[in-house]
Amino acid sequence: MDSTLEKIAASGLIPVVKIDDPEQAVPLARALAKGGLRCIEITFRTTAAAAAIEAIRREVPEMLVGAGTVINTELARIASDAGASFIVAPGFNPAVVEWCLEREIPVIPGVSGTAGIEQALEMGIKTLKFFPAEVSGGTAMLDALAGPYPQLTFIPTGGIDLANMPSYLAKKNVLAVGGSWLSPKNLLESGGWDAIEALAREAVAAVHGFELAHIGINQDNPEAASATANLFSSFGFSPKEGNSSIFCGTSIEVMKQPFRGEMGHIAFRCRSIERALAYLETKGFTGVQETAKSDNGTLSVIYLDPEIGGFAVHLLRSR
Repeated sequence: MDSTLEKIAASGLIPVVKIDDPEQAVPLARALAKGGLRCIEITFRTTAAAAAIEAIRREVPEMLVGAGTVINTELARIASDAGASFIVAPGFNPAVVEWCLEREIPVIPGVSGTAGIEQALEMGIKTLKFFPAEVSGGTAMLDALAGPYPQLTFIPTGGIDLANMPSYLAKKNVLAVGGSWLSPKNLLESGGWDAIEALAREAVAAVHGFELAHIGINQDNPEAASATANLFSSFGFSPKEGNSSIFCGTSIEVMKQPFRGEMGHIAFRCRSIERALAYLETKGFTGVQETAKSDNGTLSVIYLDPEIGGFAVHLLRSR
């Protein structure tokens, strides 16, 4: 996969922004970055788009900046000259796609059905904007497309919000989603950057869906583990014995011998471990690769470094 697309996949969410005043671009990008988002699409729906892209590239270098609503090759040229790292189109325009491919610029053309998809395949495009997503069948349509087109991934945009975003991200053929709710016009005009940062944080939390899965308690031997598990059964947590541990209900794991973490371990569920790792790396965490487990090529478990308060921490992919 192209490195730009890998960054988009790691983000999971592309804020789709209409900028009327180029002066809004940098504080907006900084607010989104503070909230945990490192990707933005500036749409060519106003004459301020090119200047906004240039400003963000110059002042907020950690932000991946793309150009949206690129409907002809002239706009593609302007976007490229402004420094756009990728080009997004609402529909499938072969001229725009060819122009970008010739210059090795990542391009994500829009489709709403199989006609555009067939054109994309002819030109070697494997990641497409699914637009307008909700009125074109939503997640049910994505499920239908997954059968005949397993090699494709999509970026659904149009009607995506905080409530339905997780259902899209749960689809294996969804690379990321695009959403415009993160930069409402009233906040852009009033300079409500703190509010936009809060919206970004809320969205990032929804992208990852972190939740406590279980707490692990280290014991010295199987006998001690069994005694501890029996005590937890007093609270209604029925023991279920495994090879290396005893689960008490689903939220407590009693280890049969000392394991990772001086105090034990804590497991957090998340929607995508790969995406969560990319985010957590910005917070100072790294994955401990020798602990990684995969299911059909997708990470299902991995421990993190550093530990927290004497507890080892691992991620567990939500089912």
